[in-house]
Amino acid sequence: MHLLQPLAVLAAVTAVAGVAVNPLPAPRNITWGSSGPKHLAGPLTLRSAAASNSTIVTEGWNRAWETIVSLQWVPAATEAPIAHYAPFPTGVPPVKREAPSPSLRYVDVQVADVTADLQHGVDESYTLEITAESSSVEIRSQTVWGALHAFTTLQQIVISDGHGGLLVEQPVRIEDAPLYPYRGIMVDSGRNYISVGKILEQLDAMALAKMNVLHWHLDDSQSWPVHMKVYPEMTLDAYSPRDTFSQEAIRRVIGYARARGIRVIPEVDMPGHSAAGWKQVDPTIVACADSWWSNDDWTYHTAVEPTPGQLDIIYNGTYPVVQQVYGELSGLFTDDFFHVGADELQTGCYNFSHYVMEWFAEDASRTYDDLAQYWVDHAVPIFQNVPERPNRRLIMWEDIVLSTPHAHDVPKDIIMQSWNNGLTNIANLTALGYDVIVSSADFFYLDCGYGGFVTNDPRYDVMANPDASVPNFNYLGDGGSWCAPYKTWQRIYDYDFTTNLTDEQAAHIIGAASPLWSEQVDDVVISSKMWPRAAALAELVWSGNRDKNGNKRTTLMTQRILNFREYLVANGVQAAPLVPKYCLQHPHSCDLYYNQSVIQ
Repeated sequence: MHLLQPLAVLAAVTAVAGVAVNPLPAPRNITWGSSGPKHLAGPLTLRSAAASNSTIVTEGWNRAWETIVSLQWVPAATEAPIAHYAPFPTGVPPVKREAPSPSLRYVDVQVADVTADLQHGVDESYTLEITAESSSVEIRSQTVWGALHAFTTLQQIVISDGHGGLLVEQPVRIEDAPLYPYRGIMVDSGRNYISVGKILEQLDAMALAKMNVLHWHLDDSQSWPVHMKVYPEMTLDAYSPRDTFSQEAIRRVIGYARARGIRVIPEVDMPGHSAAGWKQVDPTIVACADSWWSNDDWTYHTAVEPTPGQLDIIYNGTYPVVQQVYGELSGLFTDDFFHVGADELQTGCYNFSHYVMEWFAEDASRTYDDLAQYWVDHAVPIFQNVPERPNRRLIMWEDIVLSTPHAHDVPKDIIMQSWNNGLTNIANLTALGYDVIVSSADFFYLDCGYGGFVTNDPRYDVMANPDASVPNFNYLGDGGSWCAPYKTWQRIYDYDFTTNLTDEQAAHIIGAASPLWSEQVDDVVISSKMWPRAAALAELVWSGNRDKNGNKRTTLMTQRILNFREYLVANGVQAAPLVPKYCLQHPHSCDLYYNQSVIQ
């Protein structure tokens, strides 16, 4: 389901003073009652006809209930210190009732369509209601995927009563659905290997944040970690035999993700960023693989980073190999979407290809734009011809349309992932009629701000704090990492990426993803660099960053994301701290400005 409401729209949220829970992402509509806590009588029993027809529902509930019981969660960051609640955790006097409110005993789930596949646009909406009079949590959803989201919400609102039991603080009604159908992160296992265990950890966090797409950048010019049946020699270019993914392991990731409502979309970057693996099949496929990547002179560079290598666009032998590799991976990955790269094509690389040089010599009018078009004309038919995926849609990086060089005519049904020039590129792509995934580096790149990774860099040899006055070195340039500075959660959350778009253009935004490129990322740091900042994006594309009056709710988000970080850690995700713990325990005491009407 593609909901086209702009980011500025969020339905009303009403709450009573003293409710400690603060789920993330904030639901589109949540209304709390005031009659007092709803205690759990014991284990909540799932009652659902859908459960007999769907292991997704049964296993999803079992995971949620196990988490609820094992954590006995106490909100870590609330809008008022928990110590102020009397009695814990709610400070709202209950409405006097003739009979005590019945305890909760059941979770009643109704799913309209248990067969809906987990593909782009599937309905993820749900309602969750707990009334003062009922002993049931009532969940309604169109699909099992919406039911999973309801379970993750319930996980966050069932908390410890402080005496060994569990409760929901007040009766509540939630009506919820995402603003955008594509809500993701990107993991890069090509620059540094990321183990299956750490990928599963990212999926656990994504499920809690209601993110539904893992964009898996499988390989890059530096390494090829995926075992291929058609060309087993490709993994000779893995970093080691241990730094590889068997096809069984990949299926495990896909199955683990699907059980949590997450699609896995693979990326094999072509024709740029292509050396490892390919050159083991046929060295002629790869141009400039043995060149010096920068030549100490940017005029003659062959790659934007080591290792150089691009698929030879003119060599006829390239395309049968591409077809075999792509075909095998299309049989392995079950999603209708497949990302085929197409970014950062470096013209200098093709000085090393006699096929390309001869092609240019045949017609003096030919340009590198024509070369890019040659790739589109010969590769896209291969990518679109996948009998087992009749609904195949391709994703490409925006470079193939907007950069120099670029193709003249790229089919409009290819989704563009936008990463450069922020609002400008988004506007240009949507005006051209392309569907767009927003990944603007200035806002969403999670690897930025850690300094450049290339070694022997004399630009760091400055005896002063580097700034714009130092030639070729500033925090927004190559020496400090090309996309510096670091992207804080506020930077991510405050990005209004539909600004100045027409309604027609805004309808072409299908969602957003935060990439974490792995030049400086491996198992040790991936979770701390990804989380909890990715959760800011999760809320941005689920329910937006503004309240019903159109006001930014970044201040209100503060306690929510601080609490969510603690919740991630409690669930085994090694998320980084955002503030001193003092700020968690003293709501808004670390705000920059004191008098903020948003929290009055």
